[in-house]
Amino acid sequence: MKSVYSENCDIVVVGAGHAGCEAALASARLGLETILFTVSVDSIALMPCNPNIGGTSKGHLVREIDALGGEMGKNIDRTFIQSKMLNVSKGPAVHSLRAQADKSEYTRSMRRVLENTDHLSIIQAEVVEILADENRVTGVKTYSGAVYSAKAVILCTGTYLRARCIYGDVSNATGPNGLQAANHLTDSLKKLGVQMYRFKTGTPARIDKRSIDFSKMEEQPGDSRIVPFSFTTDPDEIQKEQVSCWLTYTNERTHEIIRENLDRSPLYSGIIEGTGPRYCPSIEDKVVKFADKKRHQVFIEPEGLYTNEMYVGGMSSSLPEDVQHAMYSSVAGLEHVRIVRNAYAIEYDCIDARQLYPTLEFRNISGLFSGGQFNGSSGYEEAAAQGLLAGINAAMKVLGREQITLDRSQAYLGVLIDDLVTKENREPYRMMTSRAEYRLLLRQDNADLRLTRIGYEAGLISRERYEGVLKKELQITEEIYRVEHVNIGTGERVQKVLEEAGSTLLTSGSTLAELIRRPELNYDLLAPLDPDRPVLLRGVAEQVNIHIKYEGYIKRQKKQIEQFKKLENKRIPKEFSYEEVPSLRTEARQKLEAYRPVSIGQASRISGVSPADISVLLVYMEQQRRNVTKKDM
Repeated sequence: MKSVYSENCDIVVVGAGHAGCEAALASARLGLETILFTVSVDSIALMPCNPNIGGTSKGHLVREIDALGGEMGKNIDRTFIQSKMLNVSKGPAVHSLRAQADKSEYTRSMRRVLENTDHLSIIQAEVVEILADENRVTGVKTYSGAVYSAKAVILCTGTYLRARCIYGDVSNATGPNGLQAANHLTDSLKKLGVQMYRFKTGTPARIDKRSIDFSKMEEQPGDSRIVPFSFTTDPDEIQKEQVSCWLTYTNERTHEIIRENLDRSPLYSGIIEGTGPRYCPSIEDKVVKFADKKRHQVFIEPEGLYTNEMYVGGMSSSLPEDVQHAMYSSVAGLEHVRIVRNAYAIEYDCIDARQLYPTLEFRNISGLFSGGQFNGSSGYEEAAAQGLLAGINAAMKVLGREQITLDRSQAYLGVLIDDLVTKENREPYRMMTSRAEYRLLLRQDNADLRLTRIGYEAGLISRERYEGVLKKELQITEEIYRVEHVNIGTGERVQKVLEEAGSTLLTSGSTLAELIRRPELNYDLLAPLDPDRPVLLRGVAEQVNIHIKYEGYIKRQKKQIEQFKKLENKRIPKEFSYEEVPSLRTEARQKLEAYRPVSIGQASRISGVSPADISVLLVYMEQQRRNVTKKDM
């Protein structure tokens, strides 16, 4: 009889991309013996597309990861080469930090963290089978036949499952960057009853910096004062010289080349079967769908400090190689461009995330969790955030502790997961600020105030860090109260400060808070009029300014959340039978039975379930509650 290698552990994580890294670190840091499998150790925390972290709404997720005890924010603070705060001309709800990373160093830095984390082992092997007994996961099997028994398994396969890279009529059965695909796990998942989708994403060409004429482009420098992603990073320690990015544009000639060759694009010839991301389209899609636009932005961004490779942002493509050369060289500044790596589309298998609880555990397979692009999302940040929560909850399950669920009023991560598990996503899901109903309260600047307690209670945040946040909260409250009661007169010094700021002069006394509420004034600008201002912790002044300026809007949104919470707190028992609810429409009954929502709030967001259905459900549940109460009397 052939003998096979076997090993026992607490948790197995399949895949070492951004989701897998966060999942494995969370599990191991909580003291559980964790094995992280990857098809290649060279793919750990790989950035197969643009080497940047953050951006609109995504910066919020990175801050939330950090507040919960994750690693992404710290890692980009160690490895960025340019940093920029986006949307600064708009309100604080949509301010988003974005940093360009040194691609190679980002991977190396994250790998160092993983390799030096207690209770965590990295194994290069392809997982081909999920082992389960009576709908309970028991471990995994690798391509070699080795068996790893585990109490929980987390799937973070990214874009590797049956991956296929395509440009023109060239099709390679590989993962991103030519790395090995994982070709066997899909069959195992289907045998377990997991429903799969086929999605696609893509990436533009990488070009040689020496072949670019930057004089024809607009320079895009970083911010003069760098703001860190991690709340634990000292801003003074990361101020450094930054590398510029560059902006150019496509033109009518570019679009003409693309239109002339659309029949050779696998996107339009039917070679590509997967559905691509609507909000990050290829340049072919842009030219077809926005035919009225004469040009599209193209960002030329460095891949790192020690390489000449540059990323051509905005020109993702799967057109043939010869068309790519013609297309890119038609862009101003790229007339003599040398392509280092061709652009390509990549198809891969992922799941219908409606099979998951909000904890990211499979509803029908106990102990099996899932995170990242495998859940039908796109983006490094969305992946890492899901991986972190999956890692925490897998650990909670093994430890016999209550799992964590974040709702839409608590975090962008709550919005992301709620959208994934309640809505039918027929394309890769991308986080956007417009998806968050309570975005004024879910700002990137207050992620620590919102989520550090949860990270501390889970065991990923130190007591010292948590107490620092409690002290910050107290200072914010005390300072808001003080500012509301600081009276400002009409003296010459006051009028001079107002005049210099372009603000209306005072004709009578005012409080400092009333002045802060003026659009052209803020807390810091009025410091000369506030001699008794105390020494504050980092970030307190920003919070005070925002709370005072947007007080009315904040109060209104908090009231909306109170109403939202009432429905979220009405839990639906796991064994609840929708067949027994009279007057419930057939479509609603079928959808509710399929989704098995955990609360009335979640049920109300399921497509096909109307407000009338929710009313029927509430009445029935109240009747059931009263019947139980009568029996107990």
